[in-house]
Amino acid sequence: MEKLDNIDRDILRILQKDAKTVATVIADQLGMTKTPVYERIKRLEKEGYIKNYIAILDTKKIGESITVFSFVSLEAQKGHLMDEFLLKVQEFKEVMECYVVGGEFDFLLKITIRDLDGYYDFAKSKIASLPNIGAVKSAFVLNEAKNDYQYPLL
Repeated sequence: MEKLDNIDRDILRILQKDAKTVATVIADQLGMTKTPVYERIKRLEKEGYIKNYIAILDTKKIGESITVFSFVSLEAQKGHLMDEFLLKVQEFKEVMECYVVGGEFDFLLKITIRDLDGYYDFAKSKIASLPNIGAVKSAFVLNEAKNDYQYPLL
């Protein structure tokens, strides 16, 4: 895997802003020709720097939902029990993100769900029903002040 140079970083910055930007437009912005830009994009995809192209949805237009951050701790932090938890959580469509964290809790989950009643049902029937759950503490998002999908390429 090649190391990223400044041109690669510039291409990634452009694609993060708009993944539909075509190689010709990127080449114009960078003062290059289309072919080397296209080849770099293909290499960045092949090497896994670009994992996927997605549409970022305006969730307010789609329908009512709430975002909940749940901090989960396990009763025992044995490796295989943590792995089992991670595998199970990946099956839950409500869990948008899952992080293994250090400190007081073992995991941080970002959950998007219909409403508080929906969260209660989710927490009771899915999270609390998993083996080895020690504690779940949740914070409910009241207002989204910033949500940026662009990774800061230094």
